[in-house]
Amino acid sequence: MNPTNKQLLLLIFSVLFILTGCASSGLPTYHISEDIDFSFYKRIAVMPLDNLTSEKYSGDIVRQLVISEMLASGLLDVIVPGEVMSAVSELGIKNITSLNAEQIKSLGQALDVEAIMMGSVEEYGMVKTGSVSAPQVTITLMLADSSTGIIVWSITKTRGGASFMARHFGARHETISETVLLLVRDAINTLAY
Repeated sequence: MNPTNKQLLLLIFSVLFILTGCASSGLPTYHISEDIDFSFYKRIAVMPLDNLTSEKYSGDIVRQLVISEMLASGLLDVIVPGEVMSAVSELGIKNITSLNAEQIKSLGQALDVEAIMMGSVEEYGMVKTGSVSAPQVTITLMLADSSTGIIVWSITKTRGGASFMARHFGARHETISETVLLLVRDAINTLAY
């Protein structure tokens, strides 16, 4: 191989390394209980998500997408949100974002579901990298068994930020809607394994 080909090959590998190294990994941190048979779960209730951001409706937006994507995945059926809130009211549960095991069991029985999904939105908005702003969203979702109150699946995942191409070449980045949709979809897909 002559020096020019070696230099070209080195340049190509360098560019690929930079492109892959600068992209957000989007790798989820998640847990799935190994001793649980997930085929047992058929219907779940999705609780309102705790909104830890300054964006007023981010919890509601993410919750609706979780419900929609869960149904679209075909993994589980989801109870209508109004039914969830009626059961919460009837049971006199005041703090819906920090349920204890007994409250999870009571809700599961009242709603006739095998599991309760809860969680939070930690980050929702635009982040600036250099002169480029791009959406970034972080969510945590947990699935608790309604007969035991034990969490059997949980995930924390972030998506977004400006890509290398957007930062350096002005390429289009995802909208916040696209970012949230793909983030929720990726999170729910971990349940399929």
